[in-house]
Amino acid sequence: MANNIGFIGYGMMASSLVGGIIAKKIRTPDQIYCSDVYPPAREAAAKKGYNSTDCNAFVCTHSDSVIFLAVKPNCVFDACLDIMKAKDGGAVIVSIAAGVTLDTLEHALPGRRVVRVMPNTPCLVGEAASGFSLGRHCTEDDRTLVKTLLDAVGISMEVNENLLNAVTGLSGSGPAYVFQFIEALSDGGVRAGLPRNVATMLAAQTVKGAAEMVLKTGKHPGELKDNVTSPGGTTIAGVEALEKGGFRAATISAVTSATKRSMQLGGTSDEMIHNKYGL
Repeated sequence: MANNIGFIGYGMMASSLVGGIIAKKIRTPDQIYCSDVYPPAREAAAKKGYNSTDCNAFVCTHSDSVIFLAVKPNCVFDACLDIMKAKDGGAVIVSIAAGVTLDTLEHALPGRRVVRVMPNTPCLVGEAASGFSLGRHCTEDDRTLVKTLLDAVGISMEVNENLLNAVTGLSGSGPAYVFQFIEALSDGGVRAGLPRNVATMLAAQTVKGAAEMVLKTGKHPGELKDNVTSPGGTTIAGVEALEKGGFRAATISAVTSATKRSMQLGGTSDEMIHNKYGL
């Protein structure tokens, strides 16, 4: 075996991850093994030149580098059983199943090295913002490998597992907030007289360009905002309107509300959420 990567589940996230891995030449198509119960998913993988099957054990047996658990949370336990039944080729197990904790994974996969990842949907266009946490058996090599693979489709940040709920509230759910903001910008443009297609394109590119400025300059967003807001000008008038509408507070509340909901879905009581996290 030669550093093969396996995917149990070949949905949108998995196919996007594989696409990034192949595009960055981290692996070749023949080093990718995919299993899925859905025939069109298997056919899609096969057309890309990947080793495609409906047998999880086949993937586990042939994957000696990483095995991605890319199934729905309610299917994780069965997938873990298949992993444990197969010969251990030394692969680190990386779960992208929402809400499934490291404790749960390590209980289902005793002795195995596991990683929990919270990706987001811009993974589909190679612009993911992912958070990941290592299990107790992971090595420094595992950390480097997982980060390399995740960075093939965007950026990744290692955090303590108890912060993955906050990652969910921010970057996991964040694309929806940004889509709403783009839609609202576009609506404003239409209200001011622009055609819808023009307004939407300008709004989306404005958000993309502003994000790139934050990432590439390393400057605080507030400083970049101040650079645009001339005294008595148009931009400060718009910023004032956003503040009057509660834009900043609403955005903060969106992140904390989604974080709290992620904790609730993970089984944390409202009392603990309030007492420990203040949410």
